[in-house]
Amino acid sequence: MNYQPEALASFAPPRDYLDYQQEVIDFARRELGGDVVARDADSDFARDLWQKCADFGIQGMAAPAAYGGPSAEIDVFRSVVAMEGLGYACPDTGLVLALNAQMWSVQVTISLFGTEAQRARYLPGLVSGAQIGCHGLTEAESGSDVFALQTTAERVEGGYRLNGGKRLVTLAPVADLAVVFASTAPERGKWGISAFLVERNTPGYTASPNRRKMGLRTAPFGELTFEDCFVPEDNLIGREGSGFSICNHSLEFDRCCILSGQLGTMRRQLEEAVRFARDRRQFGHPVGAFQSVSNRIADMRLRLEISRLLLYRVAAMKQRGEAATAESSMLKLYLSEAFVASSMDAIRIGGGNAYLTDFGTERDLRDAVGGVLYAGTSDIHRNIIAKLSGL
Repeated sequence: MNYQPEALASFAPPRDYLDYQQEVIDFARRELGGDVVARDADSDFARDLWQKCADFGIQGMAAPAAYGGPSAEIDVFRSVVAMEGLGYACPDTGLVLALNAQMWSVQVTISLFGTEAQRARYLPGLVSGAQIGCHGLTEAESGSDVFALQTTAERVEGGYRLNGGKRLVTLAPVADLAVVFASTAPERGKWGISAFLVERNTPGYTASPNRRKMGLRTAPFGELTFEDCFVPEDNLIGREGSGFSICNHSLEFDRCCILSGQLGTMRRQLEEAVRFARDRRQFGHPVGAFQSVSNRIADMRLRLEISRLLLYRVAAMKQRGEAATAESSMLKLYLSEAFVASSMDAIRIGGGNAYLTDFGTERDLRDAVGGVLYAGTSDIHRNIIAKLSGL
């Protein structure tokens, strides 16, 4: 790996990581602009921009070099620094979320737990942009209680027959491949859950159309339904019954990395708010001279810096191969709620213009709200943190 241990200890990215972040920023400004207002209004997923990201190497950051990545092993710290830059420069927050969802829920799961044949078959297409992957875990009766699954996988000759459904799945309407968790032994509870790779063209596999939602509209969400869907034994990830462990392990990566783009958006919000507060004059003074405005600026800066420290700390832990259950929950909880609070402050500072769709600030707020729900709600993460604190 090309990271520096002393940098991980201080959570300070090495110079080459920051140089690459700037390359990502330049790429996003050059290639990922376009009319995001119209795409948001139409809930339009920009497949062309997805492909541009793949061509640049974004998806490759969550894959080893043997399958198209930039280094021998996945460099988590370098990746979150880069995705921070993507969120800073790309106005399409839904696209950034969708990229992170595939990279850390699908690609990492295959990289860490898939067989050599599975990695060789699926990772190159996911990295190149030729294929899109989604992660099927949540069900109608198993949201926060994620392992109360009703989807079953019955062993039959040559493989398994899946029945059930998943909901609120990022990228489900456009995905070519799904990582699906199902119960192979319901009587064993969470220890009877297994993980499977299911291809879109498999008979019995159905994906819903894109579902309309409050924010993150450019990231397609939908349902997956399995009706006597045959999955060959070769598509079982890990061992039968190992789904609980696989999911918990991959969720740490997901919670660490999925909000890295939002950190960049918070940075952009702060810079825009400072510029506005300097330039906008009322009662003969810049509005930043009024304490109510300057205090909001200070709060936005504080949230940004704390979020960055938490993100870099968890990324450093995952890079070293350490468990980070409590730390990833603290990061997910704090950063998601900080993004909502800073988006509200940005609207208060910007005033009437910030309330208008064309300026983009109101879209940031709508997109931010989803962060307190996906990858574990804030309430669930508070429960996790309290339990791991000794309660």
